[in-house]
Formats: sequence, structure tokens, C-alpha cells
Amino acid sequence: MSSFDVVVIGSGPGGYVAAIRCAQLGFTTAIIEKYTTLGGTCLNVGCIPSKALLSSSHHYDEIKHFEENGIEISGEVKVNLEKMIARKQAVVDQTVGGINYLMDKNKITVFTGLGSFVDATHVAIAKADGTSETIEGKNIIIATGSKPSSLPFIKLDKERIITSTEALKLKEIPKHLIIIGGGVIGIELGQVYLRLGAQVSVVEYLDRIIPGMDSALSKELTKVLKKQGMKFYVSHKVKSVERNGATVQVQAENAKGETLTLEGDYSLVSVGRRPYTDGLQAENAGVKLTEKGQIEVNDHLQTGIPNIYAIGDVVRGAMLAHKAEEEGVMVAEVIAGQKPHIDYNLIPGVVYTWPEVAAVGQTEEQLKTAGMNYKVGSFPFKALGRARASGDLDGFVKILADAKTDEVLGVHMIGARVADLIAETVVAMEFRASAEDISRMSHAHPTFAEAIKEAALAATDNRPLHL
Repeated sequence: MSSFDVVVIGSGPGGYVAAIRCAQLGFTTAIIEKYTTLGGTCLNVGCIPSKALLSSSHHYDEIKHFEENGIEISGEVKVNLEKMIARKQAVVDQTVGGINYLMDKNKITVFTGLGSFVDATHVAIAKADGTSETIEGKNIIIATGSKPSSLPFIKLDKERIITSTEALKLKEIPKHLIIIGGGVIGIELGQVYLRLGAQVSVVEYLDRIIPGMDSALSKELTKVLKKQGMKFYVSHKVKSVERNGATVQVQAENAKGETLTLEGDYSLVSVGRRPYTDGLQAENAGVKLTEKGQIEVNDHLQTGIPNIYAIGDVVRGAMLAHKAEEEGVMVAEVIAGQKPHIDYNLIPGVVYTWPEVAAVGQTEEQLKTAGMNYKVGSFPFKALGRARASGDLDGFVKILADAKTDEVLGVHMIGARVADLIAETVVAMEFRASAEDISRMSHAHPTFAEAIKEAALAATDNRPLHL
């Protein structure tokens, strides 16, 4: 029987990063993945492929505005969805290949098969050929991730009534894509197919899209996407989703009891994700699950069994790849006897639509609920020279700061490149910067980042320079 210092179950961003950090710290490390490719949901059917399609569809959308930039194109510009999907897959394959290289480089032993607990130190690996192998781990890290959720009355046929996984490999552009759920995944994939020519309708149970983010971001993104042609039906509870041949009918009801009926050729069910522990047999090791199906852990991500840890989507907190990565590093260092720390308040969230949406820290709604005395500084991108030069005028940066100390409590932005810009404010908040600290930093001109400086000026003394 093979024995290792650390065995990681699951090779998503949390799992493979945990394995790498464990190997760096000198532990003999193994990783178990039930699929034939490493990388988990994020690399195979999540973050990476969706961004590839968002990028390709964005290029197509930009071509429509070339003439106003003095670029004339003769002939018709067409979408070849098959090539677009193939390019997406090539990006995925290259990225997954990079993980294989990292496993080899760090001398991590990879096992392919479904990992399940025999007891607290032994994991059985059921392989595709019907054989099984058991390995021993002094420490075990559960990183089994999540799967798309559905509603109990919806029958997912994965042909016309689909999840995000199927939406990444459609063979045709939908005529009318009905999206159930206005969260990040649904909105991103909705914009992909909207750009390619589909009619897109979003049905959301709550009163706004991207409901976990600051309401100002939701309002602005709704306005921009409506301008692009997306339709929204918020405050609607889906009652039924039925397929009839090539047609899907969705019925929903608003608070007044009025019925909404939508007919399309595809319906994307995007109502969140659930922790994935199927087949893990955690009970054999004495590992407990919460009522939500998550692995129960303490502040060190340790389960009730001292040598077993859990990270990523399978534990509490936001289901984000970079959160899982941070947790993977933390657990490896805890096992090594170090004292790492994660500030969950400073894990940014991003929506990769265009304009992009990004945020870190507290929302204005959270500060109000907590009774915090705060101040707000905001600056629109349309007031920036760089934004006018590129034609990316939508959006703003909003900074929330403590009214007394001026410490930055939250930053919320929507606009061009904010997925990258948010990192500046994460650094600032990590060092407990004040709005004035940010406002006194030199920002290159002309850049989109100047909006952060201007918003900080607005929060500091209500004195933005270019508004």
C-alpha cells in the first residue's frame, strides 16, 4: 500500500494548489481526481472555458463598432460557433496540461478514480476499469468542490434544459435562451449568447440580479445589459419548466400572483451550486456534514477528525476559485505547523461581463445593517480621458470609508478592466489604508485606475478633481 504525508481528494483550484504547497513544504503528496483531466470545475467546465467564450464573443461584438473607430470592414462578419467552441476547448486543454506539468514538477503522485474514505487515514480509489486501490494518508484534504444546483420540479435533460456545463458546448446559437437565475454564471453566459445574436431573458426570484453584490452594481449592470438587449424578469418565482420537442416553456409568478410565460429553444438553469460529496463516504472517517451538505470545519479548516481538512466549495463561504486556492495554501501551512491567516472580508468577487463588475469588503447594505457610520465616494468612468479614448464609458468606482477613521471598508466597481483594478484596493485594504491614502497615490494618466483615485478623493473630502 502506498503511503503519503498528505492525500488530496479533488484537483480543482483548491486541491491542486494545496498539493503544490504541501510538496513545496516537503511533504510526500498524492492527489486523487475522479475525471481523466485535472483542474476540476474551474478549469474544465467553469472559469476558464466561460472566459474563453466571453473573450471570443467580445471580439465579435467589438467588430460592430469598428467603423466609428475609422476601421472599415468589407463583407459580412459571421460567427462560426463550432470554431469558437473548439478554440475554447483548446484553451482548456492547454491550461489542464499546465496542471499536469505542475504535478510532475512538484513530484506529486496523481491517482485517477473516485476517492472514498475507508477510515480516517485510508482512501479507496475506484478506477474506471473496475479495479480499486487503497492508499494511506497521514493527513487528508477534502477538495471535492461543487456541482450545479437545480429546482426539484425541473427535469434537466441536458439538451434543451441545460446547466452551465452544457451551455459551454452548444452546437447552435439559441434563438431564445431563457435563463433561470440572475447570478454571476447565468449573466456571464447570457451575455455570450446575447452578443452572438440570441434573444436572452433572465428570470430571477429576488428583486435584482447579482444579488450578493452592492445594489448600486446590480442597478448599473441591469441598465447596461438592458441597453444591450437582455430582458429581465426579477421578483419572479419559477413554477414550471417544460420541454416540448425543440421548445422550452417557462412559467413564473410574481408577488401579485400574475403569471409570466416565456417560450424559447433553450433554458439554462443557473440557480447556484451545491457542495459535492457524492461517493466520498465521509461518514466512514467520522467527518460530519452540515444541513447544507457542506463539510463541517473549524477556523483552521479542520474537520472533527484532527488529520482531515476540507477546503473550497465543499465548505462554508463564497464558492470562488481564488478562495479555494487561499484555503489550500492555508491548510498546507497549518499541517506544517505554521500559523497562516485568511481575511475572508478581503476576498474579491468578480463578474466577467462587459463592463466587468468587481468588489471587495462590505457592501453599503451590510454597513447600514450593522449600523456603521460611513461615507461614500463615487466616480464615473465617463469622466476619464482613457475611457473616452477607448469608448468604454459605462460604470463607476464606489468607495465606502469609515466616517471617523477614513479606513476603507468596501470598494465596488463596474466598468472596463475592473476585474484587474480591484487588486489595487485589496492591497490597500489589507494594509488598512484610508481613502486619503489611496487619493494621495500617483496613478498613471490616462488609465482606468484613475477612477479609483478620484473615488477616494470623493470619499476623503468630496473633492474629485475631474468631476
